[in-house]
Amino acid sequence: MPDVISFARGAPSLDIIDVDGLKAAAARAFERDPAGTTAYGTAVGYAPLREWIAEKQGVDTSQVIVTNGSMQADAFLFETLVSSGDAVVVEKPTYDRTLLNLRRRGADLRPVELEGDGIDVAALERLLRDEGVRPTLAHIIPNFQNPAGYTLSLEKRKRLLELAREFGFVIFEDDPYIDIRFSGETLPTMLSMDDSGSVVYASSFSKTVCPGIRVGYLVGPAERIAEIQRLATNTYISPNMVAQSIVYEFCVSGAVERSIETVKKALARRVELLTAALERELPEARFQKPEGGYFMWVELPEGTDIDRVFQEANQRGVAIVKGTDFLLDGGKNTMRLAYSGVTEDQIDEGVRRLAEAVRAAAGAAV
Repeated sequence: MPDVISFARGAPSLDIIDVDGLKAAAARAFERDPAGTTAYGTAVGYAPLREWIAEKQGVDTSQVIVTNGSMQADAFLFETLVSSGDAVVVEKPTYDRTLLNLRRRGADLRPVELEGDGIDVAALERLLRDEGVRPTLAHIIPNFQNPAGYTLSLEKRKRLLELAREFGFVIFEDDPYIDIRFSGETLPTMLSMDDSGSVVYASSFSKTVCPGIRVGYLVGPAERIAEIQRLATNTYISPNMVAQSIVYEFCVSGAVERSIETVKKALARRVELLTAALERELPEARFQKPEGGYFMWVELPEGTDIDRVFQEANQRGVAIVKGTDFLLDGGKNTMRLAYSGVTEDQIDEGVRRLAEAVRAAAGAAV
């Protein structure tokens, strides 16, 4: 079998991670604050980093908790907010781990179709107004959505906030890709537009520093963050202070901005190459070119069996993720391609192999 080319993993390739900058940040963390870096700390996270995040988001420090990755933040929010049987709105498609975690809590999942400019707010309003559904939470990935790569428009952000105020649900603005924009117009977060305490915001340093750092955070109303702090205290006393201290030094030194620029430049080029390769090798495929983030959603012709495509692709040494992983139903002809972990010289060959797999799957179905 040829070497595997992976469009599966949503992580940056090593060549665009600032390893030297991280080594320098680690050295500074231990030199400048050895006590804080090596101590247990408290459940809200490393204090200087918490303050840095609060300033960046324009909120009081009491509204921030720093966690072991944003998935830990998600889990804490779900545990404090979602009970078995509670209705929860999710995008269709959405991140597979979100579906998994909410299912484990017994949530009544209500998928709402995702459009090229974000969740279908008209369909959401019908769900709320005509069907009488009263969700506890709406989970929204507003920028370069995982898995679709789509971005929520400004008009839809405003409408979501209006609906949240009217119907009393929390918007969970899950936003780990916000800084990885390489084209188009930057949009304000719903958190920054919220005047009613309707939004809880999550983000992560996994996409801007490195995946292995595992540092994320939540921002929300102080009373909700205090509730999550109590849960965090009972779960692990404190998160990883060493990692958070390194992230803080990486950020305050300006290395994070340089790292983001490196990542954006590389991913913009990869998107261009991936788009050209798909248009050449799979002209029947439908997709929307993303303006940032890590992912592209690809629809193959109706009748395509993505399970068979997946098998054929594996045999040819190319890895993808089936679209069905991100849906409660449907999506049998869809897949997610991550362009973050492939290098430029792998893309053409990877798409060529993928096109072979699609044709082989179609031939097997005849």
